[in-house]
Amino acid sequence: MTMRNTLKKLIPYAVVGVMSGATTFGAFNYFNVKNHDSDFNYFAPKTSDAKYASFNMAGVGDDFVKAAKMTVPAVVSIKNFSNKKSRTSDQDMFDFFFNPFGGNPRQQQQAPPPNMPTGMGSGVIISPDGYIISNNHVIAGATKLEVVLSNKKSYVANLVGTDPTTDIALLKIEEKGLPYLNFANSDNVEVGQWVLAVGNPMGLNSTVTAGIVSAKGRSIDLLSQQSKSPIESFIQTDAAINPGNSGGALVNPNGELIGINSAISSKTGYYEGYGFAVPSNLARKVVEDIKQFGLVQRGFLGVVPLDLSDERTVAAYNQQKKSNLKSGDGVYLIEVADKGGAEDAGLRTGDIITKVDNTAVSSYYDLSFAVGSKRPGDKVAVSYLRNGKQSTVNVTLKDQTGGTSLRSKADLSVTEKIGSEFEPLSEKFKTDYGLTSGVIAKNVQDGSEMSKIGIVDNYIVIEVNGKPVNSQKDIEKILQGYSGNVQVKYVDEMGRITTRGFKMP
Repeated sequence: MTMRNTLKKLIPYAVVGVMSGATTFGAFNYFNVKNHDSDFNYFAPKTSDAKYASFNMAGVGDDFVKAAKMTVPAVVSIKNFSNKKSRTSDQDMFDFFFNPFGGNPRQQQQAPPPNMPTGMGSGVIISPDGYIISNNHVIAGATKLEVVLSNKKSYVANLVGTDPTTDIALLKIEEKGLPYLNFANSDNVEVGQWVLAVGNPMGLNSTVTAGIVSAKGRSIDLLSQQSKSPIESFIQTDAAINPGNSGGALVNPNGELIGINSAISSKTGYYEGYGFAVPSNLARKVVEDIKQFGLVQRGFLGVVPLDLSDERTVAAYNQQKKSNLKSGDGVYLIEVADKGGAEDAGLRTGDIITKVDNTAVSSYYDLSFAVGSKRPGDKVAVSYLRNGKQSTVNVTLKDQTGGTSLRSKADLSVTEKIGSEFEPLSEKFKTDYGLTSGVIAKNVQDGSEMSKIGIVDNYIVIEVNGKPVNSQKDIEKILQGYSGNVQVKYVDEMGRITTRGFKMP
């Protein structure tokens, strides 16, 4: 077989990101064989340009062109307007999503110019009537969201709902007949397959980059910065993703949506080879819940887990509890909640979960994805080790209140709507700190109204809508059936008294 025939067979499979380098190297070898008595030829002559360009086209095929034409019109730019200070122009809301492992000294906090967005990102149209999926961190803190289509037409978007645990948000614009993308089954995505990333990085609208799927089920402990119970099972890709790509589309060569681009691993804040996308199956489930119920329906096992794959966590646990747990695959149950699904099924403290349905559980993130992508009332087969013996039980998942029914916002209690529970202060505490009223905030939910105004666990709420509160019932009485603006006066950990408000959901 000649060198020329060998090149024709091999080059079409070369990675797009290094295609130009591969063809140059091939040209060097080919022409060096022909001219072995002459000096080295580091560049192919111009007469060969067309031939090697055709090799490039054979490598990527028409699929990329077709996929790009389908995807670009369905990917939008999202401008976040808020009252807070912005980071460098054309960067996403939370730059740690693009820089989880290092600092970017270039980023400076600065006041935004008038009528300028404090952050920018991307989104994907998923229905012809204007539903748009994006990242929660792209829209966080917005007082106004502006959506700009690829044809430059602009709309003010309504925020339908968010889910910090998956970093997904759903928006809506009032329009019909829009181009949109279909969700693909992300379970069928294979490591090594071609993908395109489409978004608006660094102010460059409708940018298309290509790469492959580098890994699946990747967890990078990223969403724990905005959620106490995150679900991470990212698709990792080497398609170039930069600030502004957040919320954009990761598609297969058929132009089908397989993921929502969310983050890169970088020491500088810019692309260094590793991008991460929320898989489409998880994103679709969140969107369907928000559209149908107004909130995400998430199932829980009812356990306190310990990730055995994290050696440092295991070592810390052993030191604290004077135990001798060994690190490895699986999730060790530190505690099983009373009347939870796990307890009902017979799981006990000390069991090690190794599998949920058909998903092997090697770490906490495997468990959170397998269970968190289900709804209350769903049943899952949980395989576990107890005293070295493998067993499997069926567990009926419950919500955080212990129920198995799907609920809408109308079914929620006042404290569930605002995202916090409350415990009364003792009279001695009030006397010692000069308070005449107050309750302690407990179990403040990620992304809740209380969380948005800066309240975390153990802050003291002293008034709601100008009325003193001394129990959870007081707050429920004030806000039951109320639909206006809520004013909350609270005391933080430094003893500072703050009043902030939100619209009652």
